Amino acid sequence: MSRITYSAISSYSRVRLLHLLQERPARTVGELCDSTGLHPNTVREHLQRLVDGGYVVTETEHRTTRGRPRMLYSAATGAAGSTSSIARRKAEQAARRGDLMRRVMPWTDAEDLPSEVLHQLDALVDDLGDAGFEPVVDETTLTVDLSPCPHASSSATNRATLCAVHLGLMEGVLAQAGGPLRVACMADGAIPEQCVVNLALRAEA
Repeated sequence: MSRITYSAISSYSRVRLLHLLQERPARTVGELCDSTGLHPNTVREHLQRLVDGGYVVTETEHRTTRGRPRMLYSAATGAAGSTSSIARRKAEQAARRGDLMRRVMPWTDAEDLPSEVLHQLDALVDDLGDAGFEPVVDETTLTVDLSPCPHASSSATNRATLCAVHLGLMEGVLAQAGGPLRVACMADGAIPEQCVVNLALRAEA
């Protein structure tokens, strides 16, 4: 079965575009073409895939001069003005599946965590799975082990971009799911295949 979210970030060109939007929002197709060297039609196609996956949001430019308003693209971070209805719907669906699993298998329920945190973890695990990872969550230490990283064989430069993008995506998923959980940091292992992400509760920051 094909997965829209996985295909949305399976292309490194789309990862590059998303990285640019995470660095600075409200970019035009023309700006993204200048930064990547990609053809406008290619950029538009990639952006649409990212929008459909819930990773990018759009808004129409407010012009004070004559001319057709341009479409502006931003990463879906969950902040005001950068929320994606698709991402929110995905988070809600993940929470429902998580609640069902905890009812059917009550021994999996982390009773010391509030439901909103559990729902954030549900959304995060679901999204990471769609992105090609096999996350292992420790609810006690609030860590997410992504080893072995599927991008370990990428070049060091590409891997740095991929790590930055995925950390941004994780933060966005947690924000749009709603709750106090956030990304604290990523602990690099001794080898590229090792990757553990530390989470934290905002109240503890």
